[in-house]
Amino acid sequence: MNLGKHVTVLLGIAGVALVATVVVAAQSTTPKISSQAPKPASGPVRMRVNAPPLPNVGFAPVRPMDVVRATYDFAAQHPEILKYVPCYCGCGEQGHKANESCFVARRDTKGNVLEWDTHGFGCTICVDVARESMQLYNSGADAVAIRAAIERRWAPGNAAGRTPTPAPPSKK
Repeated sequence: MNLGKHVTVLLGIAGVALVATVVVAAQSTTPKISSQAPKPASGPVRMRVNAPPLPNVGFAPVRPMDVVRATYDFAAQHPEILKYVPCYCGCGEQGHKANESCFVARRDTKGNVLEWDTHGFGCTICVDVARESMQLYNSGADAVAIRAAIERRWAPGNAAGRTPTPAPPSKK
């Protein structure tokens, strides 16, 4: 191989290395964009409640696991929202009172989750109602507005499957 070919090969390798360095540097300085909206700034700061790990249910969940995990976490952390949001899948026949019941079976007196309800792993309606509630909450909506939006979206055609959910406290 002559000197010209060596120089061309070396310049090619140097060019590839330079491009790789620029790409890595750009990735490390690019801010990470969250897939979730920030939590509303108003209202009291809440302490996170404790919860056990999600159980292995032995079947694939109805939505991607990151979506299911996020809805279970939202149900654990925000009973002040989901205990006022009806579910429309018919789970009231299982004793569920609200969408929160699809995910949380028991809490202690401090609000920590003691036991999960696994119904949410296998029900698209439960997960979708909780996910929509979470998105509305993250955009700044309160329990009254979230309940109204969920009812507008889910009640038509699903009223027979609605849980017996109490209304949220009215705004003052």
